[in-house]
Amino acid sequence: MKIHRDGWPYIAIAVALNALLFAVAGWFGWLLVPVTLWCVAFFRDPERRVPAGEGLIVSPADGVMLPVVQAAPPAELGMGGETRARLSIFMNVFNVHVNRVPAGGTVTARVYRPGRFFNASFDKASEFNERMAIGLRLPDGQELAVVQIAGLVARRIRCDLNQGAQVQRGARFGIIRFGSRLDVYLPPGAEIRVHKGERVKAGETVLAFVARRDNPIAD
Repeated sequence: MKIHRDGWPYIAIAVALNALLFAVAGWFGWLLVPVTLWCVAFFRDPERRVPAGEGLIVSPADGVMLPVVQAAPPAELGMGGETRARLSIFMNVFNVHVNRVPAGGTVTARVYRPGRFFNASFDKASEFNERMAIGLRLPDGQELAVVQIAGLVARRIRCDLNQGAQVQRGARFGIIRFGSRLDVYLPPGAEIRVHKGERVKAGETVLAFVARRDNPIAD
């Protein structure tokens, strides 16, 4: 099982504490084994089969779909104040937490904003919680946003993308510890292909389809 590189320090600490408990308390060490195994499982980084096809937007995270709402993208991305469909995925502490790029294109912005730590399943988390907002321009010039949002327990957002980078659909780009939410703001007119309560997988599940514009913009 592949492990995300951010996980090794936490796994090492969990194993060391477990070994110490075995050493000083004998069989009581077994009580900590489930926690150690959970720590290993949390940082698992499985391979995914990224679907092929023009215009597909895939899930950036594993988890459960929250209700689809109309909302403006984060102001710090400079994408304007017009509302667009926002798809939100809630990740609990048992989901894979490695995040993947929803569509190929160019990173136009990467902006961190500190904030609060409401439960990530609450709608207000999108507005008030700590977040990392990423703007992405598709090859035909349309724009979408993907936002990593800290949750009630999460205290660390990692994003490996940089402004100007060329990215591919399904590529790994970050991780959030521990339990969180990702929002995707779709281009206007996108055809949504998921529904509330549906379980999705990062890099595999198709969230939406975006028709190509007639006037592509070269990167």
